[in-house]
Amino acid sequence: MLAAIRPDNQSFALLLHLVGATVVFGALLASASFLVLARGEARLLRLGYYSLLLVGLPGLILLRLAGEWLYRLQNWNKLPDQFKEPTWLHIGFLVADWGGLLFLLALAVGGVGVYRLRKGKGNAGLLKVTMIIALILIVAYVVAVWAMTGKPS
Repeated sequence: MLAAIRPDNQSFALLLHLVGATVVFGALLASASFLVLARGEARLLRLGYYSLLLVGLPGLILLRLAGEWLYRLQNWNKLPDQFKEPTWLHIGFLVADWGGLLFLLALAVGGVGVYRLRKGKGNAGLLKVTMIIALILIVAYVVAVWAMTGKPS
């Protein structure tokens, strides 16, 4: 019921947060799909990596910045000490922060993999690590969406 009476000044921040989450999730799905289906084909391996880099990273930045903006607009940062933040908020921060680090790790490992692929020095092993991280992040984002919409206490 609280979501039905959200002040109008929070709507734009929420919209940006949701757009960022949607873009990141779509980029993760696209990247993991390309990397799974590539079967060693360099073009698809590069496409999987660059969809993560060029689409997912800006979406992740938007998700995190808009989420922080919304957090401050809703005054969660000014919560008295006798109250604790709800579980759904902790899950959201956990997925955004630790998932963001995993995302950056996937980009770093995948970048090395694409570089080695371009130089003809290696197989797609490093890009498989990127794919595995992307699949883990997809599951984490599904859990975060469940937490944000279901609002478990």
